[in-house]
Amino acid sequence: MKHLPAILFFVSVLSAFLEAANQPNFVVIFVDDMGYADLGCYGHPTIATPNLDKMAMEGQRWTSFYVAACVCTPSRAGLLTGRLPIRNGMCSDRRRVLFPDSKGGLPASEITIARALKKQGYATTAIGKWHLGHLPKYLPTSHGFDNYFGVPYSNDMDRADKAPKGRDAFWEPKVEYWNVPLLQDKKELERPTNQHTLTRRYNEKAVKYIQSRKKDEPFFIYLAHNLPHIPLFRDKSFANHSRRGLYGDVIEEIDHGVGLILQALKKKELSDNTLVIFTSDNGPWLPFKTHGGSAGLLRDGKGSTWEGGMRVPGIFWWPGKIQPAVIREMGSTLDLFPTLINLAGGKVPADRTYDGWNLTQTLLNGKPSPRKEMYFYHGEQLYAVRNGSYKAHFQTKTSYVGQKQALQHEPPLLYHLEHDPGEQYEVQDKHPDIIQAINSLARKHKASIKATENQLDKR
Repeated sequence: MKHLPAILFFVSVLSAFLEAANQPNFVVIFVDDMGYADLGCYGHPTIATPNLDKMAMEGQRWTSFYVAACVCTPSRAGLLTGRLPIRNGMCSDRRRVLFPDSKGGLPASEITIARALKKQGYATTAIGKWHLGHLPKYLPTSHGFDNYFGVPYSNDMDRADKAPKGRDAFWEPKVEYWNVPLLQDKKELERPTNQHTLTRRYNEKAVKYIQSRKKDEPFFIYLAHNLPHIPLFRDKSFANHSRRGLYGDVIEEIDHGVGLILQALKKKELSDNTLVIFTSDNGPWLPFKTHGGSAGLLRDGKGSTWEGGMRVPGIFWWPGKIQPAVIREMGSTLDLFPTLINLAGGKVPADRTYDGWNLTQTLLNGKPSPRKEMYFYHGEQLYAVRNGSYKAHFQTKTSYVGQKQALQHEPPLLYHLEHDPGEQYEVQDKHPDIIQAINSLARKHKASIKATENQLDKR
């Protein structure tokens, strides 16, 4: 029995090793302002996205996949925490997103996917747009990421004095019009950032990170592209690459990078143990016309709680684990937190309210999605609720800029999204029982919200 302690130690080490060997890697690719219909596999007729199309064909393509908010900052907070931004102060009726003069950011008390995965032994890296606070205490390295390479907010901020006024700067953009910084961890590397090479450098960082990994070291890559948010830039090798013009060039360069990442995983023999997810932070920025994307048959775009503002592409790829399928039930970026934590062998913390659902059984076993409701926020206000096939709008507002005041609806507007995904035909007069049920859901949800310090209003 004198050797029992040594044997027990060996067994514990072996058990930890085997557990780590079975933990999947995660790559989340999050683009900015790409519309529901901007990919070939979602119906775009002139943008060529062969890598994403193949990824969708080999994995799951979700057709009712939603974001946590209709603009950048709150949407990103929702993905990384699994919590609606109203719960942690990451949304506002006054300042829709964080700006270079903002003093707030994602609170230290919030648990990100990266922080939760670190507890499970994961290596973590953030690449690209952050937009959850540019001050050191809010950057990715303060929220569970081992390292960070990217622009801390939107690529149209820090506009230089010499830039043309208004929207004129966007039609023929130049790098020097926006003095945005490029960071490595918390150190500034470049200012202004050469945005022509930004997508390429992000992709190269992701590929090199994959190439540096060992099989028994699970990792999480959060790759958040700044584009296709305006101003639009692409590498010279993608100039005039697309039939869709400059916007198409940008999407096709992103698609090319997805191909490089999948190829790198295959070369390292990691693809069978890596879940790759591709989605967008909100719908297309429609006022920018051909410099913005398309929501297809969905109504409106970025900045609205109509379907075009918050329904986005959602592609899940994991060879040998996820069987090819089209999922027409609801899912959300809010669901990534509980799903990834579960797949890593961890548990969602029990000390706070979460808004995400664990999609593991849908992804791996083809079971129905557990998500049956979706809550649509514009700033701090609940504008709409979806319950099953029906969506009720209590307030409506068109895209990011334009309509200044929300329209109030009593009774709420009601649409059957299976029959009418474009939200064109109101059916509230026919279904007072459904209106009553959704009103009850809204009241219950609002009662779960507790007052918290607003981070976006701090200046």
